[in-house]
Amino acid sequence: MDHAETLALYDREMREGARPESPDARVERTGGVVRHVGGEGGWHGVLWSDLDAEGADAAIAEQVAYFSGLGREFEWKHHGHDWPVDLGQRLTDAGFTAEPTETLMIGETSDQLVDAVPPEGVRIVSVTDPAGVELMVEANEKAFDRDGSVLRDLVLARLAADPDSIVALVALAGDEPVSSARMELIPGTRFAGLWGGGTAEAWRGRGIYRALIAHRARIAAERGYHYLQVDASDQSRPILERLGFAPLTTTTPYIYTP
Repeated sequence: MDHAETLALYDREMREGARPESPDARVERTGGVVRHVGGEGGWHGVLWSDLDAEGADAAIAEQVAYFSGLGREFEWKHHGHDWPVDLGQRLTDAGFTAEPTETLMIGETSDQLVDAVPPEGVRIVSVTDPAGVELMVEANEKAFDRDGSVLRDLVLARLAADPDSIVALVALAGDEPVSSARMELIPGTRFAGLWGGGTAEAWRGRGIYRALIAHRARIAAERGYHYLQVDASDQSRPILERLGFAPLTTTTPYIYTP
């Protein structure tokens, strides 16, 4: 993999060329910025920008005014290679709050097509209905110790509106949900996004995380996707590096609340 070439492709397809996440959402391009305006309960934010030092502050102020006019909290999804180099500081000065930085990691789908299976007694199940979503949310709450309402709403909405755009999975030990993950598929791109992979503490280190990646990679390959993309936490980055994923840049959510 050519890292610079792959990162440029990711910027073109997934950021500058972003698609709306739902039928009632929209993507707008204005003043060197690509922003996403979510539908009911959806995500609002800036996905990509092409700014210079002279115009950055004005562009930031324009987005603040726009989303404030809608009464919406929004996220500026800042990547480590974005210009100008002090964009993060400019966002902070404008009233944004930075959340923990993650690492954008890319793997080639073909490299993940391995015979990785969960441990004995654990099976991976596709989530296709509300009952399955509840199992997925329960596993997510165990893994991350946080409320899973946002995940519930997101998966239910995507399954209802466009089930081909999401692959949702839960790992069950008997009838107990112990891990979950999802994959987002955007037609016309070469990237499948891996999201939400998390395992209950008592079940970590047994290969479930790896099995969930391999399971999603097989589906992505069958549907013609060449790359797998992950926004990796410090906890998952070393695991993904061992599996052949390459760190290409950092990504930091900057949040503005009107």
